[in-house]
Amino acid sequence: MQVSLIILAAGQGSRMNSDLPKVLHRVAAAPLLHHAMSAARSLEPARTVVVVGHGADEVRAAAERFDPQAETVLQAEQLGTGHAVAQAAPLLAEAPGEVIVLYGDTPFIRPETLQAMLDARAQHDVVVLGFNAANPGRYGRLLTQGESLLAIREYKDASDEERAISLCNSGVICASSKNLFTLVAQLGNANAAGEYYLTDVVELARADGQSAGVVICDEAETLGINTRAELADAEAKFQNRARAEALENGVTLTAPDTVYFALDTFIGRDAIIGPNVIFGPGVTIESGAEIRGFCHLEGAHVSRGSDVGPFARLRPGAELAEHVHVGNFVEIKNAILDEGVKVGHLSYIGDADIGERTNIGAGTVTCNYDGVMKHRTRIGKDVFIGSDTMLVAPVSIGNAAMTGSGSVITQDVPAEALALGRAPQVTKPGLATRLMDKLRAIKAAKAKG
Repeated sequence: MQVSLIILAAGQGSRMNSDLPKVLHRVAAAPLLHHAMSAARSLEPARTVVVVGHGADEVRAAAERFDPQAETVLQAEQLGTGHAVAQAAPLLAEAPGEVIVLYGDTPFIRPETLQAMLDARAQHDVVVLGFNAANPGRYGRLLTQGESLLAIREYKDASDEERAISLCNSGVICASSKNLFTLVAQLGNANAAGEYYLTDVVELARADGQSAGVVICDEAETLGINTRAELADAEAKFQNRARAEALENGVTLTAPDTVYFALDTFIGRDAIIGPNVIFGPGVTIESGAEIRGFCHLEGAHVSRGSDVGPFARLRPGAELAEHVHVGNFVEIKNAILDEGVKVGHLSYIGDADIGERTNIGAGTVTCNYDGVMKHRTRIGKDVFIGSDTMLVAPVSIGNAAMTGSGSVITQDVPAEALALGRAPQVTKPGLATRLMDKLRAIKAAKAKG
């Protein structure tokens, strides 16, 4: 079955009190829009069309970052959800198969729910996603008779009897592409808001002799984000769910409430995550690895048997092979550490390749930036880098070589060589005592005035 997506993402979100388009506010280190796109990824959509409006260029760029094949259409005037869907007609009206309409500010729809809607299409021409609301408020109400959906009534247009119904509309809808756009083309705006409601397609479908039905999901899936408070609440809900899933999948979280996940964080079974660990986008932790407390990881891959931290930072491009040790107050960026490498403490390793079993001493820095360009440091296997070594890139250290502590290495070091790059030590017998006596005398004279 071919599936296409329409994601409505044109709104300004004035209640967010922000210059940023609403769908670009972040939950779990990802724009709300990415959550909607991620929910439908398992359906393997043939086409994804994002309807943009406010901040169109920014929203378009965000959609393409998630899916380079995503298409966008502009809704120049926001005249309602039906009008928004109509903007996608030139792209999808003749597309085969199904269309699902999603919302860029509703991050928690589950893939299983979307699949249930597709399955329900076997019984109904139009399928709507509904939920039983604890407090229905101003949600649109679903008017049903048995298993049939008769109509969707927007709150502004509902009678008191209809407002008493607790079965509410999420806005998510599924139909064949051809049928959806045929119905959308018939929408009018004779309602309290003067807008073209997508919800009216249900009554139009029934008037044409078609069947409409409802798939019911948990209310939590339908949470829309309209304010900063709701954004914070969504973050908390996401993190609670992600922590519970990690524990269920065999990950040890020693202090679950202090660990923060990104949308795409992947952690393998039997990994151990310490307290106060923050995962940014693009992190994979393999089974059996350990991330100790107070670490921050983004765009990093940690292989089986490796351990990181405490107080370490892995930045984008950090690739740790098996049984690598990265200790406290170490930062790794755009660097490949082969099996068995040890970087114990107080070091910066950026734009580097480090061979197997190499040991990096405390205070080592790969000096990768010349003020204009970045340069790479290459260190071979079984190398010993002495403490407080400055490696001025571009530079290479051969297999089994060594650098002396406190060295500034500006030239390549051959395999098995010892490189020293520091000024010779000068010792002046007795000078320390004479110097201190002189300084104390100066201090005493100042105290007397």
